[in-house]
Amino acid sequence: MINQDKFQKPYNPQEIENSIYEKWLSSGYFNPDNYPENKIKKNKEGQEETFSIVMPPPNANGSLHAGHALFVTLQDILIRFNRMNGKRSLWIPGADHAGFETQVVYEKVLEKEGRSRFALSKEELYKEILDFTLSNKSYMEGQIRQLGASCDWSRELFTLDDRVIKTVYNTFEKLDKDKLLYRGKRIVNWCPKHQTSLSNLETNYIKRKDPFYYFKYGPFTIGTVRPETKFGDKYVVMHPDDERYKEYTHGQKITVEWINGPIEATIIKDKSVDPKFGSGVMTITPWHSTVDFDIAKQYDLDIEQIIDERGKLLPIANEFAGMSIKDARPKIVEKLDSKGLLIKVDNEYEHEVAVCYKCEREIEPQIKAQWFIKMKGLSDRAVKALDEKEFRILTEQHEKVFRHWMSNIQDWNISRQIVWGIPIPAKICIACDHGTVDLKDEITSCPVCSSEVKRDTDTFDTWFSSGQWPLVTTDYPNGSDFQKYYPTSVMETGADILFFWVARMIMLGLYLTDQAPFKDIYLHGLVRDAHGKKMSKSKGNVISPLEISEKYGTDALRMGLIVNNAPGVDMNLDPKKVEAYKKFANKIWNATRFVLERTLNYSSSLTYSQNITNSSDKKIYEESLAKIKEITSDIENYRLHLASEKIYDYFWHQFCDIHIENLKNRILNNEDKISAQATLLAILRNLIITLHPFMPFITEEIWESIKGENDDLLIITDWIN
Repeated sequence: MINQDKFQKPYNPQEIENSIYEKWLSSGYFNPDNYPENKIKKNKEGQEETFSIVMPPPNANGSLHAGHALFVTLQDILIRFNRMNGKRSLWIPGADHAGFETQVVYEKVLEKEGRSRFALSKEELYKEILDFTLSNKSYMEGQIRQLGASCDWSRELFTLDDRVIKTVYNTFEKLDKDKLLYRGKRIVNWCPKHQTSLSNLETNYIKRKDPFYYFKYGPFTIGTVRPETKFGDKYVVMHPDDERYKEYTHGQKITVEWINGPIEATIIKDKSVDPKFGSGVMTITPWHSTVDFDIAKQYDLDIEQIIDERGKLLPIANEFAGMSIKDARPKIVEKLDSKGLLIKVDNEYEHEVAVCYKCEREIEPQIKAQWFIKMKGLSDRAVKALDEKEFRILTEQHEKVFRHWMSNIQDWNISRQIVWGIPIPAKICIACDHGTVDLKDEITSCPVCSSEVKRDTDTFDTWFSSGQWPLVTTDYPNGSDFQKYYPTSVMETGADILFFWVARMIMLGLYLTDQAPFKDIYLHGLVRDAHGKKMSKSKGNVISPLEISEKYGTDALRMGLIVNNAPGVDMNLDPKKVEAYKKFANKIWNATRFVLERTLNYSSSLTYSQNITNSSDKKIYEESLAKIKEITSDIENYRLHLASEKIYDYFWHQFCDIHIENLKNRILNNEDKISAQATLLAILRNLIITLHPFMPFITEEIWESIKGENDDLLIITDWIN
């Protein structure tokens, strides 16, 4: 029943968005189980067609940012489009406890309160972070709703829910049984501030200029930026083919004067040394360098710790013991200089320094007993699946990067020395440090040496649990959703977590089910500020998507995020661009009012298209259908940036500027009036349907006034095919 009363006043998104969302919720149509049976398409085999997405669970530790708004927009467009195309479309929402990330956020809260996590028991800290996270989780979910997300809230999952933990524990046990899991003492990236190991992906590299020191080490010259590590250096390494040092033999002992007096050094000949770098000779500190550690393991050399977990020197440093690296470094150089061992200093040495990706504190490599997953076989299977088109990465450059990373993958350290997260279900031997998986808490002694065991106090790397997200959200292995919706249709997420998350979901999904967890991978780029700069609180250029939404309307924000935003490419979010789409929303509203005014007396038992009898009207109508078909193809092929631009351009410049202007005169002059009215109504109806995935609120509100007596909500209305 056509109703034009509401169009007598300007469009105000703030007045209608909440009520529209509540209408969707109460309809039950976010849940694919509730679709009307006559809306569901079936394939040639008589099976129902499905479409599924699992939402990348936002970290439940704060407000949504622009990147969240982008992924909600992209995924909601896909879900709404496929729902309208008769597929049971499931979008599963969730929230991530986010392990280390959340603990870091909460530590900052404690710092502002003048407290420290080290003053709290583990149980107290966990309880405080849990309360903090659940509070933020509730707030964050409200923000997702504000963005129009038509996800099935009845299936929402949190990464600390029992179902998730059960699956994670079963996977941990299976990896152990399949001999893909081991506990070993290896070099790890250690953050002295946060007191935990980090994966290679959680380690950033910054360019920095530091003094590069050249020291006399017996008959050799060695170079280093880290003289504080040299107290334990008693092995001097050179390439076996370096003619400069052919007089020295592997294993030869020499005595050299060093920091704390004479030491006996051993010659090691190894091909890992670059003869062209510096003097071609280096000493090694196996406890604090991955390269040095590998050399020491190869030749069974002694390994000694020089720096503790808080970045302070140990007793081996004599008078420097207990000093921080920063304070000790110049004093150590001064001592070496006083002994005549400092040759020269290059103060312009530029190099990359590994830092914690959260606090940017310099990483201090440490040897730690940790849990590792053997990755080579898992990565080979993932590449094979990509080769055989079991899944595809939609952006070519990211496929190349994925392949490169997979071919150079290292074993994955899944242990974290933090309180917040899923505890590792294992026992650790006090005597030999052997670790044993113990899901049922039954092991009382070490199976290797029979010594006393204790419960492992570490937690899983959050990416280990979220790496199983498509499985747990569909209730693997026996749930009906798993049978119906796995593998999911598409994984849409940020390109920056291709390795953190996407690659690990692929590897674990293939390992556990022999199926890739999704068919397509759509990666979006970063959302930058209006000037193309990365958003940062310190720069003061962070743009809140919810504030923009409240000012201009959610539909305008969604269009501002999607138009001209190609997959994998960074985009600039300019509030002025969003404001332009607020004007577009007004244009849609006013055009609808105008059409309804010109068709107020239209009445017919025939459909709109049946009443289009004028030849020029038929041509206009057919051209509109052709444009919608083109837009449909773009959406089906993930060209959402083009589809949104085309529907915008057609509605404004063709429908409003040309067709309405031309047809209104015929209506006023009563020239083929019924045909002209039917043309306007038919095209408007189809355009509102086509606009719905992109601008769901205003279109649903308009639909209420233009739909037919037998029409349901727009959210479940058939697409134009």
